Amino acid sequence: MNMAAAIDKPILELQNVESAYGPIRAIRGVSLRVKRGEIATVLGSNGAGKTTILKTISGIIDPRKGTVEFKGHNITAIDPAAIVQRGLMHVPEGREVFPLLSVRDNLLMGAYTRRDRDHVARDIEAVFGYFPILRERASQDAGLLSGGQQQMLAISRALMANPELILLDEPSLGLSPLLTKEIFEIVVRINRERGTTLLLVEQNANMALNAADYGYVLENGRIVMEDSCDKLREKDDIKEFYLGMKDEGVRADRRWKKKKTWR
Repeated sequence: MNMAAAIDKPILELQNVESAYGPIRAIRGVSLRVKRGEIATVLGSNGAGKTTILKTISGIIDPRKGTVEFKGHNITAIDPAAIVQRGLMHVPEGREVFPLLSVRDNLLMGAYTRRDRDHVARDIEAVFGYFPILRERASQDAGLLSGGQQQMLAISRALMANPELILLDEPSLGLSPLLTKEIFEIVVRINRERGTTLLLVEQNANMALNAADYGYVLENGRIVMEDSCDKLREKDDIKEFYLGMKDEGVRADRRWKKKKTWR
């Protein structure tokens, strides 16, 4: 592979991936690419299959068909711990912190695969810089944190592994608009300052499209549209069905009957 091709090659690529829960197919022939250093997002309603995509990438679910490549290597259905060691971290929906461990010990758990122990303390200071409240709560049990603080901790724990790619599942779930805005601003800072690539799954389309560089729209387990987020924000169907923006005029009250055309 020549140098130009290597630079252009995505850090993550899914090709015709199909995953299921028993007889129910959750994603059907999904293909997507995430470039190194970008924030990509997958938009979709509840039940569209967004979380299943992330679980398939991180090895929690084995796909029935298709392949998952990370940094040019096939990681389809390999052990999740091995995927973490390759530099890919998954922040699951619902935060999933260790409730009986302190905030600091949760952060150290994120660094368990690392051998550069001298740099671990430095990175703890770095995440405290992103989320100062965690420094104040460092000795407190994680289960006693608020929902927003637990989300901050879950993101920080993923950063402690010094990953090249973070899968971030519904970071706004259950949070106030103000706290959601704060967390998204930090996610963008992490991407810009550290160069960490992120694949973001989110129902808050407005937040996701403003934070991300490239987006995919998932419906009933299939990708129905993809484009730069700047262009997606201008699409009529995205405006109406995801951003809540309706056409003005006499027929505006009948727009709810309109079907998506994904033009």
